[in-house]
Amino acid sequence: MAFTASSSAPPKGATGVLVLADGSLVWGQGFGHVGAAVGELCFNTAMTGYQEVMTDPSYMAQIVTFTFPHIGNVGANAEDIESEVEGAVGCITREEVTPHSNFRATREFVDWMAGHLKIGLSGVDTRALTRRIRLSGAPNAVIAHDPRGMFDIPALLARAQDWPGLEGTDLASQVSRQKHHGWEGGPWQLGTGYGEGAGSKDAPHVVAVDYGSKDNIFRNLVKAGARVTVVPAATTADEILRMRPAGVFLSNGPGDPAATGTYAVPVIRELLEHDVPIFGICLGHQLLALAAGARTIKMHQGHRGANHPVKRMEDGVVEITSMNHGFAVDGATLPAGVEETHKSLFDGSNCGIALIGKKAIGVQYHPEASPGPQDSFYLFERFVGMLR
Repeated sequence: MAFTASSSAPPKGATGVLVLADGSLVWGQGFGHVGAAVGELCFNTAMTGYQEVMTDPSYMAQIVTFTFPHIGNVGANAEDIESEVEGAVGCITREEVTPHSNFRATREFVDWMAGHLKIGLSGVDTRALTRRIRLSGAPNAVIAHDPRGMFDIPALLARAQDWPGLEGTDLASQVSRQKHHGWEGGPWQLGTGYGEGAGSKDAPHVVAVDYGSKDNIFRNLVKAGARVTVVPAATTADEILRMRPAGVFLSNGPGDPAATGTYAVPVIRELLEHDVPIFGICLGHQLLALAAGARTIKMHQGHRGANHPVKRMEDGVVEITSMNHGFAVDGATLPAGVEETHKSLFDGSNCGIALIGKKAIGVQYHPEASPGPQDSFYLFERFVGMLR
């Protein structure tokens, strides 16, 4: 890997490049889709689940640096896709993507990336790139792939510098489902695939607001005993209340929560006024906090991985969690009536809240564990238990 400000021709054999907004160039071998894409450069420390990461809508407009070196070795399949809407625009790997060695694979990761219009760059010193992000923050960048090794570096640099970034940007409206629909399907099991059914008619009815959700979240709500109706991000409080929900779920999603909050927060506040039980995760957690009077902040590097330790304040239990967020709730701004229920053991940032006197909870991490550990599935059961 080379960091330079040069716009000269690529090194011999290079078919891919990462152009940072400060002019630094990272050369490597391109794979997947041929073209160029702009986004925020971040890193993910998970050892498994790269396909789920790439199809998580929370990664919209981001380029993911995988710190685990062997990406692509389990191939790709249709079952590990978390959403059909836009996710990460590209990824960066240490090693070249080799042919898969996994019985579940139906195609190679390289071919899957090309088919989903995602750009890859291999042969990069991902440790050095990760250290750069940790020290300097997550920069804007362009990732490009051309089998001929022909790149217009000045044009790519201008694109990286002109991109406004994620702060102040609402992306949830771009990845949200646009129609109401009843959710069907339960969690995946080896040998049988995804479970069928939508929950019994007498199961608590949960209206799930889709800000860019992963499908496995809805499956876990069904597993916990709920009947789920998914609605678009811009659904009004009146529309939700007319569905007579036992509770409302606020999903994960991409972008700046303060920007999404311009239309989401008034809805959440009205639901709270009607004492509707609420459970939010990731972006949904941040929106719940905004509705309660707290503020959110852009993080220096974000939390992305499947090994994040979180302390549960009620009993001191440590959960190993899956995370993906570049914004966070500012714990110092939590108003009276909101208690901190979970805290990151990496940096002390807020990872959970509960509204006192309300059946309203939120967590910053992804308890549906796709990918990641399953320590936190109890949260789905706790939420559905509130509704019975």
